[in-house]
Amino acid sequence: MYLKRFEIKKNIQKTDDKNLSFRVFDLGTASVVDYLKPHKKDHFCIILVESGNIKVHIEDKIHLLNSGKISILFPDQIHFVSNLSTDLTGKIILFEEVLFCSDILKNELSPYNVNLSVHLNNTALSSLEFEQVLPIIKNIQDIYNYPSLVKKEQGRFYIKIVLLGLIESIHGLHPVLQHDTQGANQNTYIAFKKLLNHQYKSERTVQYYALELAISSKKLNALNKKYSGETAINAIHNRILTEIKRQLLFSDLSHKEIAFDLGFSSPSALNKFVKSKLKETPTDLQNELAQIYTA
Repeated sequence: MYLKRFEIKKNIQKTDDKNLSFRVFDLGTASVVDYLKPHKKDHFCIILVESGNIKVHIEDKIHLLNSGKISILFPDQIHFVSNLSTDLTGKIILFEEVLFCSDILKNELSPYNVNLSVHLNNTALSSLEFEQVLPIIKNIQDIYNYPSLVKKEQGRFYIKIVLLGLIESIHGLHPVLQHDTQGANQNTYIAFKKLLNHQYKSERTVQYYALELAISSKKLNALNKKYSGETAINAIHNRILTEIKRQLLFSDLSHKEIAFDLGFSSPSALNKFVKSKLKETPTDLQNELAQIYTA
């Protein structure tokens, strides 16, 4: 399956867009026509629903957004939208990665930066939080429509306020984001997740990651159970499964090519792994996933 990758710099609706790092549109059929098929973006996207509902498909997950819900789509997440209701209203904000408080999240707010994309893919705000964010979104859209050198900086500032507010809203909702008096443990878990994302194709033992993090396998397992509720080996296997699903659904690779790309010794080894985890073959899984995108 060929996937388009939309670039924010090529999304030019008016002359000023060439010098802006963000875009704001009213949510509706016209604004999401390009998003009805699976694709990627090189930028972040916020979908905020004021009324009605819309389904957002992200990788192999489906999120129903209705009034008061916000979805943040991260760069290179495969996604599309469907089932737009006739009374759908809301906003879409596109913005470059530089606005996503990256430095702050890597440093001062590092405890928040664990599985953040998963938590922000579907966020339900309280009535008060939603009422507070709406005027900020309106300010961003007003600035986008009539920018100036000063106002565009204000727009960037407002976007960061929205993002930090959303991050704060999910703080405490998930065990991994709750206050931890042992900051070193939390940082070690974060380091494990980052290392896993880089090495999962070639390194699949708890011992490897424990050694790299200079802790015991028992300690790594305990940290994973504390922050994610799963064992370290399950975390490793689930990361591999995520990539298997992604490639089965969106790549044109054969099962043999997928097996070797993901470090399996043979297609039968891939088959055995999937069957042991999901009780189905890669072919069954592929057909099951395809139904999500063809229904």
